[in-house]
Amino acid sequence: MQLLRKILLPVVPIYYIVTWLRNKLYDFGLKRSKAYNFPVICVGNLSVGGTGKTPMIECLIDVLRANYKVATLSRGYKRKTKGFQLANESSNADSLGDEPFQFFSKFKSDVLVAVDSDRQNGIKKLQSSNPEVILLDDAYQHRKVKAGFNILLTTYTNPYFNDIVLPTGNLREPRSGAKRANLIVITKCPENLGATEKAEIIKQIDPKPYQEVFFSSIKYADKLLSDNKTQTLNDLNRFTLVTGIANATPLLNFLKERKLSFEHLNFKDHHNFSAEDIKILNKKELIITTEKDFMRLKQFESLKGKLFYLPITVVINDSSKFNARIKDFIKRC
Repeated sequence: MQLLRKILLPVVPIYYIVTWLRNKLYDFGLKRSKAYNFPVICVGNLSVGGTGKTPMIECLIDVLRANYKVATLSRGYKRKTKGFQLANESSNADSLGDEPFQFFSKFKSDVLVAVDSDRQNGIKKLQSSNPEVILLDDAYQHRKVKAGFNILLTTYTNPYFNDIVLPTGNLREPRSGAKRANLIVITKCPENLGATEKAEIIKQIDPKPYQEVFFSSIKYADKLLSDNKTQTLNDLNRFTLVTGIANATPLLNFLKERKLSFEHLNFKDHHNFSAEDIKILNKKELIITTEKDFMRLKQFESLKGKLFYLPITVVINDSSKFNARIKDFIKRC
């Protein structure tokens, strides 16, 4: 794959020009964006996958749900339905996609969860339920909607300012797209990230006067969860780790630091588990997975009783300031 990416380097300027021109057409109003007179917050990235959008959406829900009626709107990647879908008790990962189903499973009545690849249509449909805030999941490049507030995520290990566009790099659009962000969050940082290194990262980002940079890290829980059981992480013997996410490295590092014994079955992001995959998993005594993968795997009766997930939360440096920025925007709308 890496060799192919290098071979495709001559295509990079073409991709750059096409995506740059598309952005300019929106910037100059030659292509139309729809703005709204109520709070619409977009969470996204410049790169493909793995920056932590799902835990960031969950973080925002936690911040806002006590005071506002919150809705999330996602594309519903790899779902088996079409058009607008509003989550209900009969919903599952097939009808919503794994990440939206995760939002619904975790927050239930505290949040409206909807999916629609046409974000304008999705917002229009959601308005009939009278949400006070809509969180757009992975919609940074969906410029037909002009969100009132944009949160751009980029990882500590592969920040957008050190990357180039597809197909050789990982960026969906040129780095200049970062100027649309109100907040830029460096995700998956080491817990001991020092002030000097933070200052150097901020210097490379060179934020605009209207932008602020925040740093976040992942916090893993000490207990594993299933639909009706819990298990302490430290009590585990050997187990099978199953991941279908863009970047499993932080999770692997965490488990190795705990000196836990496991085998790792690694699948592509948003992997749809086949009957053959389940046959293999049926032979395993204990399976640990991510919460996102759990949403797809828990439908299989044969895995019940031995399938658990490890919850994660996002820890934002200077969270009070971060939360204040979000709430100030909502109050101004």
